This record gives sequence, structure tokens and C-alpha cells, in this order.
Amino acid sequence: MAELNRVNPESLAKPSGFSHAVVGRGTSVFLAGQTGMDASGAIVGGGVVAQFEQALANLLTALAEAGGTPDRLASLTIYIVDMDDYRAHARELGEVWKRLVGTDYPASAGIGVSRLWDAEALVELQGLAVL
Repeated sequence: MAELNRVNPESLAKPSGFSHAVVGRGTSVFLAGQTGMDASGAIVGGGVVAQFEQALANLLTALAEAGGTPDRLASLTIYIVDMDDYRAHARELGEVWKRLVGTDYPASAGIGVSRLWDAEALVELQGLAVL
């Protein structure tokens, strides 16, 4: 049986929107980076929140096709072109996360980058799930 245990030691700062560690037993699913690209191959407009929602939906679609559900995400890396803009929309991004995934958080990292493969892309999400 697959198992995920989210680990948040009291000796570390309380995590908000992520877990410090996730221990998983089961089948690993490596999820490729997803941007705010729609099914036609175009990057959606509307800024970082709209692109984050599309990228997360894309990631969850790939996960579902692999047989997983959002609560099985063990790790997530978010590549961010404009960190200040991303942080300014943190509340809205959190609302998108809660609506699409819930309140289970993977071990996560947000990494600032100068640009992504598609020049119009503002964020890219790459993950690991355990089924």
C-alpha cells in the first residue's frame, strides 16, 4: 500500500504552503515541468495567478493519467520568473492550490529564474508523486 508521511519538525519554522519533508513508500511518478500552456500550445494570459493555475492543472492532469491524485504529490519545484510578482500574489496562489489540491502540501522549493523555455511563461511546476 502506498504511503506518504509529511514531516514538519517543531524545531524548524512552521511551514506555510509546503512541508519540510515527505516520506513516501510506493511507485514513484516523475512529473515533467508544466507551464501555463493550454491544450492549443499557447501560454495563457492573465498574469502569474492564471499561469500558475494552468500549470498546476496541467501537472495534475499528467498525474491523473499516471493513476494518481493530488494528495499523492510528494515534492514540487516551482520555477518563477518574477519572484516579487509571485510573492505579491501569494494569497491568490494559495487559493488556487487549495481549490485544486487541498490542504496537503508537498516538500517544495520556489526558485527564481531569468526565463523559461517559452518566453511568455511566468512559472513552471515540476513534481514527484508517490502512488
